[in-house]
Amino acid sequence: MERKKKKVIVGLSGGVDSSVAACLLVREGYEVLGLHLKVLNEGDESPVLEPSPMRISNREEFHIPVFTLNLSARFQEKVIDYFKREYLAARTPNPCMVCNKTIKWRGLLEGAAQLGADMVATGHYARTAFIDGRHRLFAGIDRKKDQSYFLWMLTQEELSRTLLPLGALTKPEVRDMARSFGLTAAEKKESQEICFVPDDDYCSFLENAVPGLRRRVEGGEILDPSGRVIGHHKGYPFYTIGQRRGLGTATGEPLYVTAIDPIGNIVHTGPKSALLSTAVEVRHLNWIGVDPPSMPMEATAKIRYRDSASPCTIIPLEPGPAGVTARIMFKEPKSALTPGQAAVFYRGDEVLGGGIIEGTLPMELHP
Repeated sequence: MERKKKKVIVGLSGGVDSSVAACLLVREGYEVLGLHLKVLNEGDESPVLEPSPMRISNREEFHIPVFTLNLSARFQEKVIDYFKREYLAARTPNPCMVCNKTIKWRGLLEGAAQLGADMVATGHYARTAFIDGRHRLFAGIDRKKDQSYFLWMLTQEELSRTLLPLGALTKPEVRDMARSFGLTAAEKKESQEICFVPDDDYCSFLENAVPGLRRRVEGGEILDPSGRVIGHHKGYPFYTIGQRRGLGTATGEPLYVTAIDPIGNIVHTGPKSALLSTAVEVRHLNWIGVDPPSMPMEATAKIRYRDSASPCTIIPLEPGPAGVTARIMFKEPKSALTPGQAAVFYRGDEVLGGGIIEGTLPMELHP
């Protein structure tokens, strides 16, 4: 008697990666369904799946049923509102990692429940494995495309139902497969922009999304390391730690944003060396590859997507102010450790977990 095929729902964005992921699963013998999540739709959010006319290929082999799920209201609340709150709190958010957790995986699993699917899949460049009784997450083989940094929020339950077909492939291999599969998205260019921020201009987005923002915050002071006023800024939410361009100051030496005070509407600056720190405190920790440590643990960590993983010691703390529950001590100073970004922990290629950067410790206060 023929064994029943496992049913899997693939999150389809319309791009080449998710389309190839769907085709690979068809080739592997899965019963494949597509799900397109609407997040920027003006209509009311609906928990009901609707058939979609989307087709990923002109080849009959890859004609799969595709559905849509409108999660626009949830996206507004969980991603866009979060994005605005973080900048208004003088932090630098990472909306993609929040979207993966609260929109993509949650939406895919809701769709799976409605359609009776066993698994969900995406076109992310990362890998999973089940080792020693635990579902584990690993970096993608293609180091230029590895997206494991954005997936540190996923839980054991979510990973247990997740397939990542592209993790062992390079981007050129995926492009070649797209052409061989006859995919309509084979030559589609990639977008590196945040989907809800036109032209990747977050300053204009904030101005339009928060009425009267520019009027409320422009004209604050820019201070040098000694506290001297060296200029006035266009509004503290429009600056990030490590920024050099756009300060509008002429001091004879390069200055960088070293701290932002949202209460006083002040932007602090200093030389590049002032951005260095070896200690960062993190909150909202999620552990994947290991149990939450009770003792200091050696690992490597990335502090932004394109960062290189650097040796560090993770020191667990009792919950403190702002929910801080760990301190990360890097072996060598890191530059521009930015509140709001994620610190993601690795052991080799494996993602151990991660957390949100709350702040740094001044070099003189490092243990």
